[in-house]
Amino acid sequence: MHKKIILQANNISKNYKDALDNSINILSNININLYEQESVAIVGSSGSGKSTLLHLLGGLDMPSSGNITFLDKPWGGLDKKQSLDRNKYMGFIYQFHHLIWELTALENAMLPLWIAQGKTHTPSQIKLASELLDKLGLSHRLDNLPSQLSGGERQRVAIARALIHKPLCILADEPTGNLDRKHALNVFDLLQKSCEEYGATLVVVTHDQSIAGQCSRVLAMDNGKLELQ
Repeated sequence: MHKKIILQANNISKNYKDALDNSINILSNININLYEQESVAIVGSSGSGKSTLLHLLGGLDMPSSGNITFLDKPWGGLDKKQSLDRNKYMGFIYQFHHLIWELTALENAMLPLWIAQGKTHTPSQIKLASELLDKLGLSHRLDNLPSQLSGGERQRVAIARALIHKPLCILADEPTGNLDRKHALNVFDLLQKSCEEYGATLVVVTHDQSIAGQCSRVLAMDNGKLELQ
């Protein structure tokens, strides 16, 4: 049985203009199919275009040429509907977690629900976030602010925030880049198991070959081109 394609990039390229108005090519003719419930690692040196590709796949930026489809529909743009769709279908995890420092771990995890539902701190939101944080080993940290958490704990809160609305796709940009080896492997193991439990497709940008090796596919980015490793 063929798996369903969740996200597809067709011949996408990305160019930027420098201060002298010269065109700088970041990505060249990228083609990729991402299937339901698979895990894909994208590896490559710094500056090779990995994060740029992740932003395009997440609809946070538009390609200079080519097209991206999500669930067979055009993807990318900053209008209200696209923003709501990103919140509904996508979960984002970044290297620096980007938690809101004024909110507790529980509140940070609930943020996507607040956006989707237009209300905050409902009993169902609190129950869902509490249960998810408990699965991630943070039941004793619900009321702690990010400043009171360790690096690994902050990343686990970021994972909870990305999974809270059970998205179809998780995009993770160096999610363990600031952690030591032990904590990096533990956090990624939690992320991967959570994605498997919730049936989410996982795309992770990483420099860590041991983490990449745990994914079902590894793609290598080199000078703006993507190839199977």
